[in-house]
Amino acid sequence: MVTTPTDLQFELAAERLRKIVTRTPLQFNLRLSKKYDCQVYLKREDLQVVRSYKLRGAYNMMSTLAPAQLEKGVVCASAGNHAQGFAYSCKKLKAHGVIFMPVITPKQKIAQTRMFGEEWIEIRLEGDTFDDCATAAKQFTEDNKMVFIPPFDDIRIIEGQGTVGVEILQELSDIDYVFLPVGGGGLSAGVGAYFKEHSPQTSIIGLEPEGAPSMTEALKAGRPVMLNKIDPFVDGAAVKKVGALTFSICRDVLTEMHLVPEGKICTTILKLYNEEAIVVEPAGAMSIAALDDYKTEIKGKTIVCIVSGSNNDIDRMPEIRERSLHYEGLKHYFLISFIQRPGALKEFVSHILGPTDDITRFEYMQKTNKEAGPAIVGIELQSRHDHEKLVLRMRAAGIDFTEINKDDKLYGFLI
Repeated sequence: MVTTPTDLQFELAAERLRKIVTRTPLQFNLRLSKKYDCQVYLKREDLQVVRSYKLRGAYNMMSTLAPAQLEKGVVCASAGNHAQGFAYSCKKLKAHGVIFMPVITPKQKIAQTRMFGEEWIEIRLEGDTFDDCATAAKQFTEDNKMVFIPPFDDIRIIEGQGTVGVEILQELSDIDYVFLPVGGGGLSAGVGAYFKEHSPQTSIIGLEPEGAPSMTEALKAGRPVMLNKIDPFVDGAAVKKVGALTFSICRDVLTEMHLVPEGKICTTILKLYNEEAIVVEPAGAMSIAALDDYKTEIKGKTIVCIVSGSNNDIDRMPEIRERSLHYEGLKHYFLISFIQRPGALKEFVSHILGPTDDITRFEYMQKTNKEAGPAIVGIELQSRHDHEKLVLRMRAAGIDFTEINKDDKLYGFLI
């Protein structure tokens, strides 16, 4: 098993990919550079031909298969970026591919995958979760004597993803920090290994969402561990267990791991769209979302943030905005028992709410006798500091309320 950076052949992978992948730009970002008083560059893998770096690994592995293996066909399991890179590779290599996706995969992702692979791929919907889907895919591969193309835990996948690092160092030297997302570990192992050999002074900061700290926990335990539960929101970086091979490399090449709150990621997505006209998926925003936590360390330094992908379904935007507001302290939900008399709600609006507070949700809960019970009230603020003032006014007025935001179970159940 390959475990050292020098054993990986990134230049050969780069040559295989030269006419297949888009050489994505390494862009200097003036706004972020001014904000953090340093030189910030964005490696725009969101502009890749399949809108993520995943094509690099999939094509690199598939292009090294023997003709007889390609003729028998290839299989993958994915509900997102890996599936699209795999599909594109099947079309380019004229290889029959079977893609297993969970039944719950959004139609938009299925359509995108089919567009990239056209007649060269077959999509099968199996299982309610990715794990169920992957199990079915591996069994199908074995039964039909085909080749399974994993999303991250293979030397050829890691070499392909590492070509992102090759391109970065071909354009820029004396880099102090690289920030990159970590899911199964393919990108972090590849880029980290290449920098370890060619730019060892660079700090490689791996980033995971708080709700899916699989590499963080693996490094603590000294081996890959299976997480019991993850938040799947950052779908491009939410895995229950990292790869054995990727872990063995990341352990040696990552400077440190850092967890990023999902709400902070959502705020970053919205800012990138509103201020830069850049559309990113949650995993693609993590490298930028983490900069606030490193503002002291990166001052005056040269920074590269890998923007890993832009496969973000527009239907997710309401949830992204909601998570952002919740994280920023600008959206609060209350369970309020209003006094059952005329004018109670009017008094709440006129005397309790601040001049810039806005009710965005009002829903009466029903009692068993079909009478109106307490109401769920969602209130959006212009400043997080307005929350304490609002709560003080409610208490002074003797209002019976419960703050839903402060109870994760209640929030998850009601909101």
